[in-house]
Amino acid sequence: MLVSQILKTKALSDVVTVKPGLSVAEAAKILSEKRIGTVVVSKDGTNAEGILSERDIVREIGARGAGCLVNPVSSLMTTKLVTCGSNDAADAVLQQMTDGRFRHMPVLEGGRLVGVISLGDVVKAKLMELSMEKNALEGMIMGH
Repeated sequence: MLVSQILKTKALSDVVTVKPGLSVAEAAKILSEKRIGTVVVSKDGTNAEGILSERDIVREIGARGAGCLVNPVSSLMTTKLVTCGSNDAADAVLQQMTDGRFRHMPVLEGGRLVGVISLGDVVKAKLMELSMEKNALEGMIMGH
């Protein structure tokens, strides 16, 4: 299964971007309102400059206190992005996320943001794939 197949089940509008100068508090509000775990940081909405997750915010509050909420997103975002492309295998993406201990990965094509894939997206797709294989095997065994 490819990342492109998983992205087809999601709308591009699922990708939420914020500008680097937005306050961490405003980014946290967006995460809460949209019930998402990550925002991609982008000046123009198409080039990913960083990523900011709930975990990033919580860790910084734990280390420095609530005062960090007035800082710009750019001060907390992860800038060393791990990304994938639409033609990457879902298994490889799942392995990267597991090894790197993160849950969201921007999907880029030609350096431009085309989506975000989550650990949950990949697991859901893998479960559907396994279910279809199981049904096909049962059909073969039963002679259907």
